[in-house]
Amino acid sequence: MDIRPKPRWFKSSYSGGSGTECVECLPVDGLLRVRDSKRGDGPVVTVRADAWRAFIRAL
Repeated sequence: MDIRPKPRWFKSSYSGGSGTECVECLPVDGLLRVRDSKRGDGPVVTVRADAWRAFIRAL
């Protein structure tokens, strides 16, 4: 029996306000998982947390 808590995704504060460009993030052990909030069962992109921060700064 697995008693670990279910991962808690959060909506990125960088998502658009119109509700059409939303991503959810999940930090895990120095990595960041990113997915489309409208497709929770869809693909997940995993990047190093420092790479994600650099990407956001570049935007």
